[in-house]
Amino acid sequence: MSNATFDLSQLVLASHNAGKLKELQAMLGDAVQVRSVGEFSEIEPEETGLSFIENAILKARNAARVSGLPALADDSGLAVDALGGAPGIYSARYADGQGDAANNAKLLLALQGLPAEKRTAQFVCCLALVRHADDPLPIICEGLWHGRILEQAEGEHGFGYDPLFWVPERNCSSAVLSPAEKNQLSHRARAMALLRERLGLK
Repeated sequence: MSNATFDLSQLVLASHNAGKLKELQAMLGDAVQVRSVGEFSEIEPEETGLSFIENAILKARNAARVSGLPALADDSGLAVDALGGAPGIYSARYADGQGDAANNAKLLLALQGLPAEKRTAQFVCCLALVRHADDPLPIICEGLWHGRILEQAEGEHGFGYDPLFWVPERNCSSAVLSPAEKNQLSHRARAMALLRERLGLK
C-alpha cells in the first residue's frame, strides 16, 4: 500500500500513553501530526487478542472508528525467554494494573536467582495502521529489541521495563539511554523504520 491511498497529515494513535505518543511523534517527524485517541474517547477497547498483532489491529480499528481518521496502534511488551514469553501481551498489566514499579518488582521476583545468561528477553513492538475502521488491508510492522533482564533497576529515563532491560550494544540499561538514542535502537524504532519504508516517508 502506498501513502497515496490516504491522507497521512494526521494519524490517531490508539493509546493514552503520553510517553508512547511522544516517541512515535518523534519517529514519524513533523510531516505527520499524531493525535491521541484520548481526544476522541476515554474508553479503551478490551484487548481480547492472544497476540501482539491481534491486539494492535483491534486497537487501531477502534481508534479509527471513534475518530474518523486513519489510526495507528502499537501493541508492545516484554517477552522473557525463561518465563515462556511472559509477561508478553500482558506486560502493561502484569501486576494487575498497579503500574510500572509493581510490574518491575513482580518480574524481578519471577527471575530471582537466575544467572545472567538465563535472563534473556526481547522487547516486541507490533504496529498496525488502518485507513478506516473496516480496512481489510492493515499495514503490519514488527520490531524486536534483544537484551536481558537486570537484577536491579538502572537509569532514570524511559518508562515501563526500561530500567531493567540491559542493552548489549550500549552496555547499559534502556533507561540510561537518552530519548534520542532509544528512538534509534528500540523495538518501536525498528517497527517504525519498516512502517516509514512501507509508507514512502523519508
